[in-house]
Amino acid sequence: MSDTTRTETNRDSRNDYDSLNTDVMQWVSALVALIGLYVVASPFIFESTDAAIWNDTLVGTGIFLLAGYNFYRLSKDRLASVGIASLTVLLGLWLVAAPTVIDMGSDTLATGTAISGAATAVLSAYNAYANKKADAPEHTHARA
Repeated sequence: MSDTTRTETNRDSRNDYDSLNTDVMQWVSALVALIGLYVVASPFIFESTDAAIWNDTLVGTGIFLLAGYNFYRLSKDRLASVGIASLTVLLGLWLVAAPTVIDMGSDTLATGTAISGAATAVLSAYNAYANKKADAPEHTHARA
């Protein structure tokens, strides 16, 4: 009897930890894609240099396409690609560092680029983590 009660209240089951709400992950991917579009548009909105235009256009387009791909996968009830989400994290981290490496032309553009990069990195890291966790086998053990 105590075993039955314990299994009914056990919160360590695979369903509790490894289930993934693809609707939430879809929204996360869509938000990252929209951030990518903002990054593409921002050098044309704010004062910018040629280097900032090229950087933000190329990196923002990459973020948009990669996040859009994961959005598409999730809309088809598949898990998002962890590799694609990880690459998006790297692009986001580059956007955080880019204002110190590239002359952006204005403080507003530099700040917007860095904040967009940080948001991209955090959201994409969460997406990669959640999808990797959902894809993990039920009984994995570390090798000794």
